[in-house]
Amino acid sequence: MTRTLPYFAYSSPTILDQEKLQIFRRSWQYAGHIGMFGEDVRSIPAEVGGVPVVLTSTGQETRAFVNVCAHRGSIVCKEPSSRDSLTCPYHAWRYGLDGQLLSAPRSNREPGFDPSDHFLEELPIGRWGPFMFVAPDPSSLTFDEFLGDLPERVERAGIDVESLVFNRRVDFTLAANWKLCAENFLECYHCRVAHPRFAKAIDTDADAYLLDTSDTFSTQIGPVRDKNTIIDLSGEIERSQFHLLYPNTAINMLAGQPNLSIGPIVPESPSSTSRFLDYFFGPDVADDWIESMLAFDDQVGAEDKVLVEDMQKGLKARPQRTGVLFMDSEHLIKHFEDHLQSLVRYAEPS
Repeated sequence: MTRTLPYFAYSSPTILDQEKLQIFRRSWQYAGHIGMFGEDVRSIPAEVGGVPVVLTSTGQETRAFVNVCAHRGSIVCKEPSSRDSLTCPYHAWRYGLDGQLLSAPRSNREPGFDPSDHFLEELPIGRWGPFMFVAPDPSSLTFDEFLGDLPERVERAGIDVESLVFNRRVDFTLAANWKLCAENFLECYHCRVAHPRFAKAIDTDADAYLLDTSDTFSTQIGPVRDKNTIIDLSGEIERSQFHLLYPNTAINMLAGQPNLSIGPIVPESPSSTSRFLDYFFGPDVADDWIESMLAFDDQVGAEDKVLVEDMQKGLKARPQRTGVLFMDSEHLIKHFEDHLQSLVRYAEPS
């Protein structure tokens, strides 16, 4: 039988520290969408892989920087701003939207001080339609290598990402390890038991619900079982798709009208995960369909919250054990765990 990671991997602070350093610091992650900028917003704070980041836009160019002052390490940008510069709240060092130091009080009293030697560290930023990704470590895969053929898959499904309209962001927390949240997302073996309304609408049977893997992501495709019993799933999106861009960006498209939600799975502690989902819809999707889809999605999310939080309690009780994977239904979890183990050694902490 195929075994899971040892249960201590889901509760060990030491292992989480390794994951943050070896996985999250070295991976592209979703940071937000281009619609967050506007005439009244030119800089936005974010966090990617545990690194504080500031995103800036001049209208023609979008860039990302480590949100840490070159003087003494203070966080520079704490909230969205419309200003054409960034000023550190500690000693008022001021930076341009290009990260270059513009002024530093009393610097004229320091012999040899050269502003060009002090700047905000720039990070790679990638754009896919409205979606912005940042890599905390510049030595990561190129953005195109990271995405692979995912954009083509989404386009073939009937989604034009360039035409999507942002609707809302939903934030939530889960009292569970981030890997449990990701692994729960990666299988629908549990759906008929835990998500009965979802399973009535989407065909989750083993022979119908398709699983696929790529180098940097995995895919689930769910055909429609009934277009109208639970929610109206008629429309140009014929099959639901769910993707996980490794390590932690979830992308969801429900069958029916053009829709897409995207957001990261972020570890806060060994037993706590924060998440947000940015919801987008086609420009002509009716408000009543959007609200029914969001209510449907909220219920599935509430059901998953109970599942992963119960798992966290169970796994912590027997840290030396491992679980079992049915490879016909859960091989995406094995693919995900193999990816993690290529970067982190899941040895029992001493």
